[in-house]
Order: sequence, then structure tokens, then C-alpha cells
Amino acid sequence: MPTVTFEGREIDCEDGAILRDVLLEAGLSPHNGRSALLNCRGHGTCGTCAVEIDGPVSEPTSREKRRLSAPPHDPDGGLRLSCQAEVRGDLDVEKHGGFWGQHRTESSRD
Repeated sequence: MPTVTFEGREIDCEDGAILRDVLLEAGLSPHNGRSALLNCRGHGTCGTCAVEIDGPVSEPTSREKRRLSAPPHDPDGGLRLSCQAEVRGDLDVEKHGGFWGQHRTESSRD
């Protein structure tokens, strides 16, 4: 059973679980500020659940690639959409600053 580490918490989940769902079920959010209310609810179209992931996850979906190729994201930015990433093993997940989590240099969340 994989373990997801996020904001100092460890969450056990099923292999293949969607990362966004794992975080929300644990009472955590992959969103910053108002994006917790203003998001696409896991359809991979808004980009507000972008996170940095260290560990094994599924390959990016075509929808995810499209969204991360549009501003404010950068296709080479190293972020993934938590609503599209399937957990495939133990993960360390970090949310960066900005409405979309796109500010990798910011350590605090909005």
C-alpha cells in the first residue's frame, strides 16, 4: 500500500488511486486559496491542482499535457495535475505558491 507524504502528513492509499482524491479524502487540499472553490473538480482542465511529485505516478494524460502546456504553467516546469496522476508507489508531494501552484520558488501557500 503506497504512502503519500504531503504537508508533513503520511496518507496510506490504494495503488492506482488518483492523487487529488487521496489528498481530499485525508482532509488536505491540492489547491491554494480561492482555487479550492474555483476549480474543475478533477477533470484536468483548470490546472489549479498542480503539484510537484517525487515518486512513481502514472504517465501524464493527453488532457494533463495540454493543460500544463498553457500559461501560467510550463510544459517543462516539472509539475503534475494531482487530478490526473495515479499513485504507483510512495510519494512526496509539494504544493507551491500561486493560484495554480505554479510559483516553484515560493515555499508558502496562498
